[in-house]
Amino acid sequence: MDLKVVEYEKKDGVAILTMNYLERFNALSDQICADLRTACAEACNDDEVKALILTGKDKAFCAGADISGFNFDTTSVKKFVRDIIDFLGMMEKISKPVIAAVNGLALGGGLELAISCDIIIASEKAKFGVPEANIGLVPGFAILRLPEIIGRAKAKEMAMTCEPISAEEALRLGLVSKVVPHDQLFSSAMEMAQKIISKAPFAVELIKSSINRKMHGEELEYAYESVGLLFKTDDAKEGITAFREKRKPNFKKM
Repeated sequence: MDLKVVEYEKKDGVAILTMNYLERFNALSDQICADLRTACAEACNDDEVKALILTGKDKAFCAGADISGFNFDTTSVKKFVRDIIDFLGMMEKISKPVIAAVNGLALGGGLELAISCDIIIASEKAKFGVPEANIGLVPGFAILRLPEIIGRAKAKEMAMTCEPISAEEALRLGLVSKVVPHDQLFSSAMEMAQKIISKAPFAVELIKSSINRKMHGEELEYAYESVGLLFKTDDAKEGITAFREKRKPNFKKM
């Protein structure tokens, strides 16, 4: 495999995927998505791999989508949004169990990446948030999934206020399965993986596919259309420009 920003390791029947794009806090760039697709395909096609662990290096699990070089022309907008939504949908459809070991920031697309996994184990240092409205956008994938996990009211609060929550709050809301000391994150994820792979593999696969069975209908297309529409607005252009220039955006009043 030719991986540039994802590290791949296999240990005791578990494929360990570590995002290592430190200059962008493991943001979802074209390269990191391509590497994760390649690594996941490798794990799925390897009969020795029974489960996957996804984590990030350094202070961030994943700080969101990489908008550093974003262009606002229609073709770029459609490709960017489609690629992200399709990538997250692909993560959900992996037949083998996937555990997200969230080591730090999981914001925007990073939170969406975490909830596309089957189980989330969080370091005590982890933070979760959907700050897209700060730059005139919506978390297209998260607004579909978060209400199912934490309830409609809390999902609206997180998305509308853009305020992140702690690992302990995420545990209370049912967003994560367990919060552990930071230095025990990997061992806890491995322990969970070993528990799962000790069970009947076809039963585990059927459990996953049955629970996820309603997750890939028209709603993903709705997310694609909604986010794509917002990317074309003046608010999004101002928000992303302000983000790049490290200033407060000046949104037009409704």
